[in-house]
Amino acid sequence: MTGVDEEEFTVDVLAERAGMTVRNVRAYSTRGLIDPPRLEGRTGYYNQGHLQRLLLIRTLLNRGFTLAAIEDAILKSPSTAPNVALDLINIFEADEDDPSEEISREELASMAGVSPDDELLDRLVDLGLLEQVDDATVRMLDPGVVLPGATAISLGLSPDSVIDIVPHMREHLEAISDRFVQHVSRDVSQPFLDAGLPQDEWPIVFEKIDKLIPIASQVVLAMFRSVLREAIEVEVGRKLEELAAAADSSD
Repeated sequence: MTGVDEEEFTVDVLAERAGMTVRNVRAYSTRGLIDPPRLEGRTGYYNQGHLQRLLLIRTLLNRGFTLAAIEDAILKSPSTAPNVALDLINIFEADEDDPSEEISREELASMAGVSPDDELLDRLVDLGLLEQVDDATVRMLDPGVVLPGATAISLGLSPDSVIDIVPHMREHLEAISDRFVQHVSRDVSQPFLDAGLPQDEWPIVFEKIDKLIPIASQVVLAMFRSVLREAIEVEVGRKLEELAAAADSSD
């Protein structure tokens, strides 16, 4: 794991860079999850490979994996490059930048055409779309959902309708996303893993996955527009039939 000119550091520095305690680092070393350090006298020196392995362990723990499951995976595939595994995990995260944005309750309420003390804003907090900063300010956790929703309300859609639609859209989009990730994992990632994570191929694999994400988004948007248009046409037709039937019954 150590190169000739590779930076080395003590266990204290390693723990700090990995965001762990020295005690945890020593525990993972004892369990065989990281290689032993290079010893110089009684001092152990670690390198970037050790750090990447610890970052991988911490990332997996944060995503809900048990330490036993992580240990089993690492010990079964000791040659797996931690940086490659981390890239595979992180590639599916849409944006690293925090999309949240603060806005005054008055401004957001004005955009929706409601009062600043309207219960709509509190209901959006309950939905996880807003976060109360103080009495006068809220933080939009997903402005791309909150702002169009406010505009829709100002155009005549009732707050109850918006509140009803959001969880349904989220539920179905989660199902679509899960299916997409399963297929990408099976068709793109798994062959790469089965081949032993060849170093010369991982940039190609990540580029493919990175390009597939916006493609999936474009397809979802295009299909939604098409299906929405059909639904509107059906609803308009139904309303016209009702009007015609009401006119006939009044004659």
